[in-house]
Amino acid sequence: MALTRVLVVALAVVASSIGLAGQGSAFKAAPSMNFFVTSKGLGDGANLGGIAGADYHCQQLAAAAGSERTFYAYLSTRPANGTTTLHGKDRIGTGPFYSSKGMMVAKDVADLHGTASGFTKESALTEKGEMVQRHDILTGSKPDGTAYTDGMDHTCNGYASNRATGSVQVGHSDRSNGSSWNSAHASKGCSQENLASTGGAGQFYCFAID
Repeated sequence: MALTRVLVVALAVVASSIGLAGQGSAFKAAPSMNFFVTSKGLGDGANLGGIAGADYHCQQLAAAAGSERTFYAYLSTRPANGTTTLHGKDRIGTGPFYSSKGMMVAKDVADLHGTASGFTKESALTEKGEMVQRHDILTGSKPDGTAYTDGMDHTCNGYASNRATGSVQVGHSDRSNGSSWNSAHASKGCSQENLASTGGAGQFYCFAID
C-alpha cells in the first residue's frame, strides 16, 4: 500500500512537471522577426475595423509572440475610402525581412516586390511559426505594393465591409502555381463565407516598421 502511494505521488509529480514544461515551451518568435502572416483574421470577413483595426491586430499578435517591435498591416487603400492614399509597400521597414523563425523572406523592399525568391510557403509563416493553411491573404494592393487607382474599390470599403458585395484584392502566401504573394486575384465578396470560398480566412500580412 505504501509503495502504491509512493508511485501515485511520483506519477503526479512527473505529470505536473510535464505540464509546466509544456507551458514554458510556448513558441516565441525569433528576435529578428519583422514579418508574419496573421495566425487568424478577425472573423468578420474583410471588415478589419479599417486600417487602424488591422494595425492593432498585428500589434497584439506580435506582442503575444514575444516581440516588442511596432507592426503595421500590409494593406493599401485609397482616398475614396475616407482616408489618404496608403500603399502597402510604404507601411513596412527597409528590410531585410525575416519570418518568425528567423528565415529571410526578402533582402529589401525591391526584392520583396521583385523576384522575392525567398518568399515561399515554408518561409511565409504566422507569428506562431506555423505554415498558413488558407493561402488567400488580404492586401488591397497591386503587385508593386501600391494602391489601385482605377476608380474601383479593391479594399472592401477600406477594410470595413463584411457584405457579400464588393471585393478585396488578395495575394497567395504560398505563391502556388507561380502566383503573386500580394496580388493574385480579387475576392468574390467581403463576407467571411466569400473569403473562404476562394481559399481565405481574412488573414493579412504584418511588417515591423522599426
